[in-house]
Amino acid sequence: MTSASELRSGKGDRDENFPVASWIIHPRHRALILAYYNFVRTADDIADHATLPADEKLAYLDLLESELLGKGDTQAEAVSLRRALAERGMAPRHALDVLIAFRMDVTKLRYETWDEVIHYCRYSAMPVGRFMLDVHGESTSTWAASDALCAALQINNHLQDCGKDFRELNRVYLPRDALAASGASVEQLGLTQSPPAMLACLQALAVRNEALLNESKSLSAEVRDLRLGVEISVIQAYADRIVRLLKVRDPLRERVHLNKLELLTFSLAGMIGEVGRRAIGRKAISKPGTAHDA
Repeated sequence: MTSASELRSGKGDRDENFPVASWIIHPRHRALILAYYNFVRTADDIADHATLPADEKLAYLDLLESELLGKGDTQAEAVSLRRALAERGMAPRHALDVLIAFRMDVTKLRYETWDEVIHYCRYSAMPVGRFMLDVHGESTSTWAASDALCAALQINNHLQDCGKDFRELNRVYLPRDALAASGASVEQLGLTQSPPAMLACLQALAVRNEALLNESKSLSAEVRDLRLGVEISVIQAYADRIVRLLKVRDPLRERVHLNKLELLTFSLAGMIGEVGRRAIGRKAISKPGTAHDA
């Protein structure tokens, strides 16, 4: 069996919609965070591989899980994360959770409702935020707001890449009931521009995702670690900007991503805003509702 490393897409931490172990995070945490990121990125690339048969994808994901749990030393990303977690006395639960999502990516190509998409996010995105909070020793009471932020980031990505996911992987995260409500069809995702019905569907989902994102506004204030709070504020600023763009742009016609100037601008805004909030002791903007699946 080929090493999972050889199946990587070439995408790295600098290609994400959010900072990964940036200079904001304390240096003592970066090695562990990067080990987790590389494990997750490798598993994600396997699930998204264009030519690998489904049964082989599942076999590789099983192998990564097995070696993460100590049964072998052939997969570098699994071994590195296993050792990094052991050094901190942390369990692998958040890495095991994301493997559930990647198995879903291999076996589930359509979603019926918004709730099904959120269930997917429970495993694809929420564990990442929970992992970051655990690394920093934060309370599980922060998970509700973190879950909302991570799910919203994931859905932003689903909307940004909806055409590419359909064309390259025949995978559609847009809920079927939302498509039907707008009079849109899955096949329209193969076009180079959204017809009015598809554009209405995409923008309605962006509005719904903005409401989800608003549930996470208290997160930076809930965490105790200053650096993590600043990092969260930067991520929130990126996500807010992207969802605003998705409400007015057509992701089938144009690339809806932040350029370098926007990344710099919203990074500075997020950092200054959070440092200022803490300096004057301002409370959280809002409190999220009921926590998602624990």
